Amino acid sequence: MFSHVILGSNNLEASRTFYDALLGTLGIKPGVYNQSGLASRYFYRTATGSFGITTPLNGEAATHGNGGTIGFTMTSPEQADAFHAAGVANGGTTCEGPPGWREGSVGKLYLAYLRDPDGNKICALYRPAAPASPAKPGG
Repeated sequence: MFSHVILGSNNLEASRTFYDALLGTLGIKPGVYNQSGLASRYFYRTATGSFGITTPLNGEAATHGNGGTIGFTMTSPEQADAFHAAGVANGGTTCEGPPGWREGSVGKLYLAYLRDPDGNKICALYRPAAPASPAKPGG
């Protein structure tokens, strides 16, 4: 659905350390540095999209969005826990409670929320496969 997501940072090297560790738990290689005009950036690329961190192009301070969350798909609760632990160990802070299962209108999800060094809210989300529907009689 997304081609890329880019977040602003006021301390690019602290954010690089955080995201190198966080995204490394998903098998994504460390960020690649890029300079574009006034902005310094790191990009993390996969076959399905790109994630970037950057100093703002306008030279003003980066701010995090209130109410915004960037979610990363996990393959298991254990991967979500490793993702969360790597983030906390590298300058992130837990938010929205500890990692764990939550029930809601979309069913049962395993969620692990944290804020990056600039305050952006990040979520590791594992969605278990839906149970198979029972076969209908006579069909």
